[in-house]
Amino acid sequence: MTKPTVSSISQHVSSSGQTRRAVLFGGAAMGLAGATASLAQQPGPVTPDAKAAKMDEGIVSQCERMMDLAYTDEERAQIVATMDDQLENIRAVRGIHFENSDAPATVFNPRLPGISYPEQGFGVTNAVARDKAIPNSAEEIAFAPVTDLAHWIKTGQISSTDLTQIYLDRIQRYRPMLENFITVTADLALSQAKRADEETANGTWRGPLHGIPYGLKDIIDTKDIPTTWGATPFSERVAKHDASIVKMLEEAGAVLLGKTTNGALAYGDIWFDGVTRNPWNPREGSSGSSAGSASATAAGLCAFSIGTETLGSIVSPSARCGTTGLRPSFGRVPRTGAMALCWSLDKLGPICRSVADTALVLDAINGHDAGDPGNVLHGFEWDAQTPVEGMRLGYDPKWFEAGNALDRKALEAARSLPITLVEMSLPDWPYGALLPQLEAEAAAAFQELTLSNRDDELVWQEENAWPNSWRRAHFFSAVDLVQVDRFRRRVMHMMHQNFSGLDAILSPNFAGGLLVITNYTGHPCLTLRAGFADTPTRTAYGQPKPEQPESVSVPHNVTLWGPLFEERKLLTLGAALEKKLAVSAMQPPLETWRTTLEL
Repeated sequence: MTKPTVSSISQHVSSSGQTRRAVLFGGAAMGLAGATASLAQQPGPVTPDAKAAKMDEGIVSQCERMMDLAYTDEERAQIVATMDDQLENIRAVRGIHFENSDAPATVFNPRLPGISYPEQGFGVTNAVARDKAIPNSAEEIAFAPVTDLAHWIKTGQISSTDLTQIYLDRIQRYRPMLENFITVTADLALSQAKRADEETANGTWRGPLHGIPYGLKDIIDTKDIPTTWGATPFSERVAKHDASIVKMLEEAGAVLLGKTTNGALAYGDIWFDGVTRNPWNPREGSSGSSAGSASATAAGLCAFSIGTETLGSIVSPSARCGTTGLRPSFGRVPRTGAMALCWSLDKLGPICRSVADTALVLDAINGHDAGDPGNVLHGFEWDAQTPVEGMRLGYDPKWFEAGNALDRKALEAARSLPITLVEMSLPDWPYGALLPQLEAEAAAAFQELTLSNRDDELVWQEENAWPNSWRRAHFFSAVDLVQVDRFRRRVMHMMHQNFSGLDAILSPNFAGGLLVITNYTGHPCLTLRAGFADTPTRTAYGQPKPEQPESVSVPHNVTLWGPLFEERKLLTLGAALEKKLAVSAMQPPLETWRTTLEL
């Protein structure tokens, strides 16, 4: 597969008139994701022409049109008389040195005042296999769930070194086609695997992730290893410290195979040197921004991976690649050492091949770190044998009427479980009005690129891409942004009320605005494979590519949305649904694609 040209990238992201809002509330999303990290950003210079421009009533009148305002001539004159001080304050703030890890003083807290959230202990039980024999095929081992791999390593049926080598060999074979690893840390991986084997031989077992190889999204810092954020301006960036989540996974005994690709600055699947591919159909992108994590996990190039989500970056690539993605409650997983995109929305979570695997990974990365102002210490526990009997699952019939046959099949599978399905609906509110908060925070996080015009270095330059979003965000009123935040709290209360009496909500992957709503409220979700559908090769926004009209069998996901900090309920229902649907073990035809694409 040849490297993408500007023309091919344009075809890849062509949205056929789709706006980001239409995508987020409709068929497929190009996710956004991020978290906190450290990189100095120098403020860009204010151009002499801009600074010398004379403010007058005519300029104010033109600005009113951009802000949907209407002032009188007298009011405009008063604004002009006092505008110089405001402009000087803006310039003064732009002159302050900020690092990406400098979080705002205002910290989002998903917990509502006066509401108690059930306490939990710590730990996952009854998830690791106990008597399953290891297969002879390296490929079958590569695609095995962590629940099996952990048992085989603990019982000596396979060493971490051998398992790591299986994945390194697969990365070497399929990475050129899928473009899902930007950096492979083979020496580090084999060193960590050797340590895990030595500990196993000495009777030390750190837990289910002991000796388990994984991939890490490239916006998460790894000391002395390139962490490029997928973007040209940072393509030579090398992290000075390990992120908190990297330390937690190392403590759990996990083995780092390398850094997985992500869309530039946590948007989409286009990075500075390529487009990450869907293993089920490498002619299309994997979606993003946790593009490489989902692609590598689906292709059996790692046992699990770590993704991040701001607005769909775990859910969307998981839906495209058919992986099982768990987006934890906001604040549960510390973000210290990961790139900040939107401080009030960024979340880190696991991308796996089974529901139980996501629980094992979440157990290892759940915890507190004072370096993340938004981090919340809340226990996480799950018993894999918890019965679903008596659980209550909400759904809106209209979502499934508008969905496809696989969505309705998943609903019927849920209906066959010993649970109660409860019809519900969400109020018809303008949830898209929440989006400017993300765009404004992201524009602040990377204002230096806008002011210095280095945003021109980013590969993706269409209307929906970051550069234009950030420029436009500078014209968003601070007053209106406060109003958006007030609306956000109202939505938080609405969702709390809707979850009253429910253990979870089931929906087609992007139905009802739930992706936007729950990212802004901080509620967790679990997306899992529901089946397969013959689908034309798609653009990044889910539209058919006219130059490749043939259909390919690709996965289709549905999503469970849960109450705050109640991932355990999602896992119990998800595991039951996964077993009933019985499609999670199917593997992409990678060798067929290698032959077809002549690689």
